[in-house]
Amino acid sequence: MTRLLVAATTVSALVLCLAPVAPAQVYRWADEQGRVNYSQGLDSVPERFRSGAQFVTSPTAPPAPAPLTPPSRAAGVVVTGGAQIRFTPGQAIVVNARINDSGSVRLLLDTGASVTTINPRVLNQLGVSSRDAVRGFIRGVTGQADTLFVVVNSIDVNGAKAGPIRVVAHDVDLGQSDGLLGRDYLDRFQVSIDNQAGIVTLTPR
Repeated sequence: MTRLLVAATTVSALVLCLAPVAPAQVYRWADEQGRVNYSQGLDSVPERFRSGAQFVTSPTAPPAPAPLTPPSRAAGVVVTGGAQIRFTPGQAIVVNARINDSGSVRLLLDTGASVTTINPRVLNQLGVSSRDAVRGFIRGVTGQADTLFVVVNSIDVNGAKAGPIRVVAHDVDLGQSDGLLGRDYLDRFQVSIDNQAGIVTLTPR
């Protein structure tokens, strides 16, 4: 339990750093293979690539932008159904989430994580394509990590379904779960957590 919560806290700290940043902090650069990368701050670009780094206002497809309208009415996002999720009081809340109506993953519900994070191996098993992935950096207290943002058509938790949603494909040790269920999904719903009864209720906004 302790190891699980520590890992979740670390990932939460990382993904919280994905909120939009000031324009002067975002740079675009290409590595030896010609892959385009985005970094927050010129000091985050590997030194050998800094001379070719270009200042941009934001990545061409920024991950998890802050919604300007209520989530259920955000352009291109479809929200259906509601759900009740039971959990053991005092324990981490782990849910079974169905991805693209094709298979399920176990995700730690984390209201402190700004984006949903799923193990890339699991995404691959579910047939989620990385063809249109956006490469970028996650920065946090433990440093920075090069990672991918991929689009899933839907995330369905006990009938509470939302999508499409751009998630982080990142390998993290969370014990018995395959990642985190973050606010990019949760903010589509009114989330009520009854810790005494051990029930989470998701109601579309």
